[in-house]
Order: sequence, then structure tokens, then C-alpha cells
Amino acid sequence: MSRNKMRLLYAAVFVVLLTVEVLIALFVHDRFVRPYLGDMLVVIVVYCAARIVFPCRFRLMSAAVFIFAAAVELVQLTGLSKLFPEGGLIATVLGSTFDPKDLLCYAAGCVACALWDVFF
Repeated sequence: MSRNKMRLLYAAVFVVLLTVEVLIALFVHDRFVRPYLGDMLVVIVVYCAARIVFPCRFRLMSAAVFIFAAAVELVQLTGLSKLFPEGGLIATVLGSTFDPKDLLCYAAGCVACALWDVFF
């Protein structure tokens, strides 16, 4: 598959999953889908965004995405998001509460991305 076709594929998946993420954030208020599935999907969204920029096979892309997601999660320990307006983009991206379970969800999403790379 050509680079441009790969970019289009990942862009389409990015748009669909980002829409799902927004819908989950706005309308789902449960104890499983939003906190766990949402965290797993967010790293897949980030992975697709990275693959739009870097469409060539990069074996460690899912690992790089996990490191990025884990770094953002660890920043929550610093309280940095309190410096930004509540509900703003930066505060939303940074999040406000560290939860080690989020790291497991990020890992699961990155494993799914790595498996995608292996099989497709």
C-alpha cells in the first residue's frame, strides 16, 4: 500500500475513533466504558495521528505512543493542569488525577496497535 493510501486509512480511522472518544466523553457516564475503554481508545487515536505523520512502518511506534501517554499520566502527579483554565484544551489533555489503572489501559491500547502492525 502506498504512503498516501496509508495516510488516508489512518486519517479515516483517526476521525472515526476521535468521534467515538468525543461521544464517550459527552454522553457516557459509567464505570467501564468511559474510564477504561476510553483510555484504551485514546492511545489508538494518538497512534493513528502519529501514523498519518509517519506512514512508513516504524516498529516501535506503539512503544513511543505508550511512553508519551505514560509521560502525560505522570505529569498529573505534579498538579500542572491546575495552572490552566479548567475545561480548557491543555487541562483536558493533561488530565487532573493520576491513576495507575490508566497506564494499564494505555498499555492495552498500544498492544492492540502493535498487533495491528504485526498482522496487517
